[in-house]
Amino acid sequence: MSSAFWDERYASDGLVYGAAPNEFLARMAALFPRVGRALDIGAGEGRNALFLASLGLDTLAVDQSEVGTRKARRLAEARGLSLRTLAADLRDFGAEPGSLDVVSSIFVHLPADLRASVHQRIGVWLRPGGVFVLEAYAPDQVERGTGGPKDPALLAPLGVIVGELAGLVIEHQAALIRDVSEGQFHTGPASVVQVVARRR
Repeated sequence: MSSAFWDERYASDGLVYGAAPNEFLARMAALFPRVGRALDIGAGEGRNALFLASLGLDTLAVDQSEVGTRKARRLAEARGLSLRTLAADLRDFGAEPGSLDVVSSIFVHLPADLRASVHQRIGVWLRPGGVFVLEAYAPDQVERGTGGPKDPALLAPLGVIVGELAGLVIEHQAALIRDVSEGQFHTGPASVVQVVARRR
């Protein structure tokens, strides 16, 4: 999906995926430090990056949509939060090795080669003890019609994602059906995969 696609999706005044953070990410908040640096990839309009910033983390929201990142900045200002944003393709994005305490990837569905590359780089970007949190739609979500890409090539099973995080300690992994009600495009019972991984 191109930056033009996402610019068009985020062009309305409303929040396409709602204002609240992803439920799984919010449940994992106890794992995060209250001082440190966080990165939210595929940040969209910023709901999850803003949640991380609200915890006290110095947070960067990265998304290929300039429209989405502008919305995120406006929301941060309205909420009195400090948030850095960057409109960039993840193929071209890099962080300093060992510079991040938290990385989140919430419903970020990438081509297989790019997904694997990003997941491998996350292990380098994290500091020792740093945490990676992911929730994404599973391949059988295509049959449900309650959200996510229609192209199954953009959806990976749990085992593939865990394999791409080789070198990180997997603290939680699950494939399950749960109700996802996050804006107009995530509505109803959904097949998801969840991972929490930590750098040694």
